[in-house]
Amino acid sequence: GEITFFELAALDVTAKTAGRNVTLELTNFVIPPDDVPEDVRKSVKHWDQWVDYWAVDWNYRDDTFHNEWQSYRTRKDPGIQKQVSHKYEESGTYTIVVKVIDILGNDTTKALQVEVV
Repeated sequence: GEITFFELAALDVTAKTAGRNVTLELTNFVIPPDDVPEDVRKSVKHWDQWVDYWAVDWNYRDDTFHNEWQSYRTRKDPGIQKQVSHKYEESGTYTIVVKVIDILGNDTTKALQVEVV
């Protein structure tokens, strides 16, 4: 059989620091349209509707992703939180990993480095 390669989704996340506080915000998420059934594409009106769930590892150490915070959709609350803040106990350089699971079950990950004082 043939092997099919899919394009990767694009995730935009901004990180703003203020002292030891870091605020992350999802600003865009794009799925390659060829991988999405047409009826699903037509029903999505805003980029955040592609996101089913997202999670943050605030102190990633090049090993396993540790889900320390998450926002997900429910039937009662179909919206998704797009911004979250975290306060670090100590100054330093931290690697933050953001993981998004889209409505099709695909995983997209982005790592950011922040310096907190």
